[in-house]
Amino acid sequence: MNQPIRIGIIGVGNCARALLEGVSHYTVHPDDTTGLSHPKIAGYTPADVVPAAAWDVDADKVGRQLWDARTAGQNLDVGIPQDGLKPIADGVTVSRAPALDGAGIKYRERITVDDTAETPEDGAARIREEIRASGVQVLVNYLPVGSQAATEWWAQIALDTGCAFVNNIPVFIARNEEWRARFRTAGLPLIGDDIKSQLGATYVHRILARAFSDRGITLDRTYQLNVGGNMDFYNMLEADRLATKRVSKSSAVTDAYAGDLDPDNVHIGPSDFVRFLGDTKKAFIRCEGRGFAGAPIDMELQLTVPDSPNSAGIVIDAVRIAKVALDRQDPSADEWASAWLFKAPPRPVAQDSDTEARNRLDAWLTGA
Repeated sequence: MNQPIRIGIIGVGNCARALLEGVSHYTVHPDDTTGLSHPKIAGYTPADVVPAAAWDVDADKVGRQLWDARTAGQNLDVGIPQDGLKPIADGVTVSRAPALDGAGIKYRERITVDDTAETPEDGAARIREEIRASGVQVLVNYLPVGSQAATEWWAQIALDTGCAFVNNIPVFIARNEEWRARFRTAGLPLIGDDIKSQLGATYVHRILARAFSDRGITLDRTYQLNVGGNMDFYNMLEADRLATKRVSKSSAVTDAYAGDLDPDNVHIGPSDFVRFLGDTKKAFIRCEGRGFAGAPIDMELQLTVPDSPNSAGIVIDAVRIAKVALDRQDPSADEWASAWLFKAPPRPVAQDSDTEARNRLDAWLTGA
């Protein structure tokens, strides 16, 4: 019987809430495989994921029990039915994290940062001890978009404590060769960057772009516009925090198209905050191309999804894959896991199709 997968959650926002409630749901309903790409991964089920520690900077969450903190602060209803959910993470208290660049201008308009005189060095010593004391094996990064320094700080914490690192945000760690080399040298899985939602705008856009090239259609121009009403979209109103996000989303789509696309004819990225949408995300995708003898082909699509559960369906796989890699002392699968689950995986696997990445990952999981 597999031992529990003890995870540490960095940032207790809406995505963390969806993950917690999802784990609770599949614990209460162990035979339910609805919404799971992999019901079991090397014997691990979603119910084997145990939140053992968590950190945040929001004064409304720090010091609270994790299960209670999931609904605190600016967190929203993420659409998972609450009836029958069983509280999990009993006894886990949200601890304070150093803010660094993890709370931008827009975030600070809506939250009170639990700020103390503790230096990042003192905070690192305290958090390393918390990780060791709680037995965390996989650190899950849910920091806001644009948290470059904070994400690198946490990646170093993972190396210091021998943890796998799952980077859900568009800060390039898994795609960065220096960080990858450091994790490989340590024998630790590094999976990321920037979560590719289970059936999200990026995945659908990649499929459309791939279809154009697979069917011999020239893709001339394309855009993807996204709107939502959660704190992720509110944070992204601060344009200075979006540089890597735009690169991540754009390259995820252009990598899927076999031809050449003029960068001036590609626009992909978050567009606006619409408060009343809550945790619902709407994506508007357009592709313009030329088919046989230059005949025009245009395609438009609107996708409406629950934003946070859509990411949790991927994270629940990423943390189990990371644990299998730890069990086997083989972090090599992180490339294919990243290519299947994330927008900005290491190159050159970024250029491979989603199907190829899934097949290579599944072959590793089954030992084929």
